[in-house]
Amino acid sequence: MSAATHVIGEASAPAAPVTVMVVDDHTLFRRGLIALLAREPRLKVVGEAADAAEVMHRAPQLAPDVILLDNHLPGATGIDALPGLREAVPGARVLMLTVSEDEHDLARALKAGAAGYLLKTAEADWLVGAILRVVDGESVVSPEMTTKLIAALRQQAPHEPASAAEPLALQSLSPRERDILRELARGASNKEIARTLDIAETTVKVHVQHVLRKLGLTSRVHAALYAVEHRLI
Repeated sequence: MSAATHVIGEASAPAAPVTVMVVDDHTLFRRGLIALLAREPRLKVVGEAADAAEVMHRAPQLAPDVILLDNHLPGATGIDALPGLREAVPGARVLMLTVSEDEHDLARALKAGAAGYLLKTAEADWLVGAILRVVDGESVVSPEMTTKLIAALRQQAPHEPASAAEPLALQSLSPRERDILRELARGASNKEIARTLDIAETTVKVHVQHVLRKLGLTSRVHAALYAVEHRLI
């Protein structure tokens, strides 16, 4: 993981540091990650754990804002521990931080209540941004994993029955917003969408915000999954 950090303007910084707990069974990686996060003034590491049992014991006492949770832990996996962990610390947002690039692990983690799914190859500035975003209520998934998940769901979609009618929220989208939603379902970035639709990237950002608001979704990932589910591609 890169040691570079990215500083966001003071206006976006929270009044108090976001508290973080790191859960990973590899001591060297865990300590390195803690040292990395300690360099970011908007974050404060309040604890660590090496397995699911330890995080279940310590997290309720520490009450962190965010728990960075590895999946491959001794005993119960991180994903298996997620439901109990969310019940034990309902105020915490859980971010999976793992080496697994399996889209099935990603799908299971999101269904179990993870606020995001990040790969350990993520750059440090992206990781810090992801932590701050989930505290604001967003869901964050590594871009390469989003593409994999959407591809897997698109392969499954033909075998699943189509819904009888479109939801009212979907009907509320304008033709351009539907175009944006279809592009999100293909895993396209804002820059790629702008190029495809021949519009400005800033315009794409506005449209994405409108799509999320109208559909009651919290992230591009959820929008993409929504589009696949409702056969928009």
